[in-house]
Parts: sequence; C-alpha cells; structure tokens
Amino acid sequence: MIYLKTFIIGFLCIMLLSFGQSWSKAKQSGEVFTGQHWWTARQDSAGIAPDPVQLRDTAIVQIYAAPTYGWRGLVAVHPWIIFKKAGETQYSRYDVISWGSDDVVRRDYAIPDGYWYGSRPKLLVDHRGARAEAMIPRIEAAINSYPYPHTYHAWPGPNSNTFMAHIGREVPELRLDLPANAIGKDYRTLLHPIGLSPSGRGVQVSLLGVLGVTLGVEEGVEINILGFNVGVDVMSPALRLPFIGRLGYDKVARDKS
Repeated sequence: MIYLKTFIIGFLCIMLLSFGQSWSKAKQSGEVFTGQHWWTARQDSAGIAPDPVQLRDTAIVQIYAAPTYGWRGLVAVHPWIIFKKAGETQYSRYDVISWGSDDVVRRDYAIPDGYWYGSRPKLLVDHRGARAEAMIPRIEAAINSYPYPHTYHAWPGPNSNTFMAHIGREVPELRLDLPANAIGKDYRTLLHPIGLSPSGRGVQVSLLGVLGVTLGVEEGVEINILGFNVGVDVMSPALRLPFIGRLGYDKVARDKS
C-alpha cells in the first residue's frame, strides 16, 4: 500500500510541476493568452519549411506539432505532415481537423509551416532526398487507410495525434517521436490493445488511450495514466512529461540524402 501511495503522490507532483512549467512558458511566449479570437490569431508562415521552388528536385517530408488553440495549448499539441515529391514545387499538407466537415482528414487546410492559431510549430521530422521520395507513397497509403476518417474526440481520441501516430506506425522509417503531450497518440480500441508504438519502432499496450505503457526505440519508456504521459527517452536523453511534452535533449528525426 505504501508503494501505491508513493507512486500516486509522485505522479501528482510531476503533474503539478509540469503544468506550472507549461503555464510559465505560455505566459512568456504570449502565444496562448493573447485574448484574441481564433479567426484573428496568427496563421502565417513560421519560416521553417524549405523553399519548395528552390528545392524543386528534392523530395521532402516534414512533421510539425504546435500547442492547440487557447487554454488547450497548456495541455496538448496538434500535429500535421507536409511532403512533396522530387519535381514538385508545392507541399501537400495533411492533418485531422474536428470542425467544418464530417471528413476530419483534411488536405491543405492551412499553409505548410504556419502558426497554429497563434502558436509556433516545432519541427519533429525532416527527411529529404531519395529516402524521403520512397516514403511518400507509403505515407499517402497510410493517410488513406486511417481507421477513423469521420470520428473525432479531443480526449482520449481518436484525434489529430491518433492520425499522426497511425502514419508513424505504417511508416517507421519516419522515426517519428510524438511528444508526451500529444494526447490521443496512444488511442487503441479495446479489440486491439496491443501493437506497435506510435513510432512503429516499439511495442505498446493501451486501453483506449487512457491507461497503458509504451516501450520503443524513439519513445523510450512511457507510462500513460488518463492520457497524461510520463517517461524517459534513453536514446536522446530527456524526460517525457505531461503538459510540456519533453524536457531535455531537443530531437528532430533527420535523414538527408
């Protein structure tokens, strides 16, 4: 019994400290508490994506994540993927959006590297060249095979993070490591509680995304309790924490060729 109490107290302390850090970061950046409406929030380019015209002959795949709009940005992130084949001069962008249509998988909903309603995106994956070119057909197939194209639940999923985790599982060469605050990435139905981790390079046991554990090359060790994840990334040393996602070595999966 004493071990259970210690675990609960420790988990609650981690939650409080992580939330405090998330609140402080949001206040300093000014990206969450601006008081502006969603339709006036910043959505212009963050200047991260390479110029697709200058790199016409290079295939590019990138994945981004940004805090969700408003107070929800203290808790979770919204991810999306962009890509272009060699010879193309424009990116295709895909993410899952909950409003405006029964089809939640959207193409080119916003500009490739735009601020997400006031929040600056962070680059998670950046692959270029021949290997990126080889990934793109598999990414397109994963988008088309997403199991929940007409369903969205902010918690525990399926949502935008569930969508990106599906792509990561189908294309493990991406080496996608969704942060701990990507709520919904661990969503699995009760009929399939065991399978690949969101990176496709590990194993996961998860009950509807509210209770589970993940062991993976990219994720390290991560425990999920009610959608709040705590863990340790061993390969790229960092703590995996709720609300703030990651504390430690910054990580971007790159493979230029």
